[in-house]
Amino acid sequence: MRIQQIFLAAVAVLAAATMSAGAPSGGTVTGKVTYTGTPAKAKAIDMSKEPSCAAQHSTPQMTETAVTGPGNTLENVVIYISEGAPAESSAPSSPATFDQKGCHYAPHVLAFQVNQELKVTNSDQTSHNIHPLAKVNREWNKSQPPGTPPLSEKYDKPEFISVKCNIHPWMHGYFAVLTTSHYAVSDANGEFKLPNLPPGKYTLTAWQESYGTQTQEVTISGGETKTVNFAFTAKPY
Repeated sequence: MRIQQIFLAAVAVLAAATMSAGAPSGGTVTGKVTYTGTPAKAKAIDMSKEPSCAAQHSTPQMTETAVTGPGNTLENVVIYISEGAPAESSAPSSPATFDQKGCHYAPHVLAFQVNQELKVTNSDQTSHNIHPLAKVNREWNKSQPPGTPPLSEKYDKPEFISVKCNIHPWMHGYFAVLTTSHYAVSDANGEFKLPNLPPGKYTLTAWQESYGTQTQEVTISGGETKTVNFAFTAKPY
């Protein structure tokens, strides 16, 4: 009996090793988003008409049209696989959350998938009016008083959607509704990472709210990591 158990265990280990060797490992694309030229200068936001929000910020909130970082990097740039990504039959079960705190959208750019639930929360002591300016999808405009449950919505088509608050005109953000789960938003250092890419040839697209889009091709052949950088020409709008 003992010999049989050892034999079966050895067969299982060999089968697992064979499957692992035969299955392609996922690759990764990493990179950084930078700019040349002169970006729009961030301006301090006057929240004096909404004292409960102003009190939440030790320093004034700044506009986020172009959020720059060290080494001429750009934050809030959406990088995603626009061509070549495997088909996905369903959206994630977990919702994407868009919060309103201190009369400010967090995050400024929220990326999520087509048909994924979107939850909009209000962490403030004041009412907000959430108005995504969709052109391809259905446009909606909803009031959300403080203490009320999250708003729940879904989008069935890919689109980059500008979002504003009709009560507080300085509040501005974006929804990036995508058909793929292979996406990232550049961080405070302009960096991004797209892991778990099957072998294949892909088109990467980078989108920035003021500077438009750029694309690059990349081929993944296995469990490798490739670097793809994007550089936008900034303009002082």
